[in-house]
Amino acid sequence: MDEKLMNNPYYAKALEYIQTTDLNSLPLGKHLIDGENLFVNIVDSDMKTPQQARLEVHDKYIDIQIPLSKEETFGVKPRSACKFPVGEMNVEKDILFYSDPVEETITAGIGEVITFAPEMAHAPLIGEGRIHKAIFKVRVK
Repeated sequence: MDEKLMNNPYYAKALEYIQTTDLNSLPLGKHLIDGENLFVNIVDSDMKTPQQARLEVHDKYIDIQIPLSKEETFGVKPRSACKFPVGEMNVEKDILFYSDPVEETITAGIGEVITFAPEMAHAPLIGEGRIHKAIFKVRVK
């Protein structure tokens, strides 16, 4: 595990929360765990083709994503290798999209925890149909 993650107390708190909470029992929406330092969004989202999925990065938060209803595929690319930003970083929403094509993917099964640090661009929601999932936002220390 990345040393920055191991030394981040909010990341450790997120992992503890994941282990001790039935995420499927949480209603849709945002749930504060440690104020804006750590929270989880429970969402139902339409999935996309790899061509529709957009790579995204965050500066202030580490993403922990957990598919709850079906497996989910993510496009991945090191942020440093992304060449085509779409506009500027939206500081308020802490997101910057890239129009780079999705060339490499990883798949997470139901309940599998996948972490994206600010150095890794990711294109979530690749698959068919709808998905119920948890997205944790962990403040970067």
